[in-house]
Amino acid sequence: MFTFMVIPSFHPTYSYFLYADQEWKAPFYFVQGADPQFGLMKAYAIGDCDSGGDEWEEELKLTQQAVQAINQLNPKPKFFVLCGDLVHGMPGTPWREAQIHDLKNVLKGINPEIPLVFVSGNHDLGNTPTPETIQSYCRQWGDDYFSFWIGGVFFLVLNSQLYFDGSKCPELKHAQDAWLGQQLTIAEEKKCKYAIVFQHIPLFLRDPAEDHNYFNLELAIRHELLEKFHKAGTMFF
Repeated sequence: MFTFMVIPSFHPTYSYFLYADQEWKAPFYFVQGADPQFGLMKAYAIGDCDSGGDEWEEELKLTQQAVQAINQLNPKPKFFVLCGDLVHGMPGTPWREAQIHDLKNVLKGINPEIPLVFVSGNHDLGNTPTPETIQSYCRQWGDDYFSFWIGGVFFLVLNSQLYFDGSKCPELKHAQDAWLGQQLTIAEEKKCKYAIVFQHIPLFLRDPAEDHNYFNLELAIRHELLEKFHKAGTMFF
């Protein structure tokens, strides 16, 4: 069974991706972005990344420029994916809802023929997500993990926070694990030309054997996922 990415309130005519587009026809491209993170620049500048993000005018301008640039691309990309940290405010912090509101407003400017894909990050769910923060994210942006086919390519979107620290929602982590196993079996059986995985926290930065830190996944989980992805012939972004 395939899941669908709902595009909340932006382009109603693109409420889901066609999951039947499993045949490779010709090369195509998509646009990948990450960390618009409205509020980060001031927070970082004043050295208060926990609570200093009360301004995001610069991030707003940069995102507007990105939208304009994407709209001018010819031919159009198949989709535009944002790989997490959509806003800077963590769940429950001041300015978060205003940041989400402003980001959604600027993203409404994307050409409606270019679907939007959202990937959850730690600032969207919290460093240690809970069922409540995940549910809130899903209401705002759509499913936290899902799959879709475009042009014969199989795409998987993962909630990497469940692999970084799923201690407060073990049942949700287990559900994603089971779902991922099913999806990778599909990728292997279909022998699709490409299978691509999107997630916010990378498995590693430079070396699969590098030490675990804030910016990668723990070694045991990393190696487990690498083995699964390699067996299914996937690439991750």
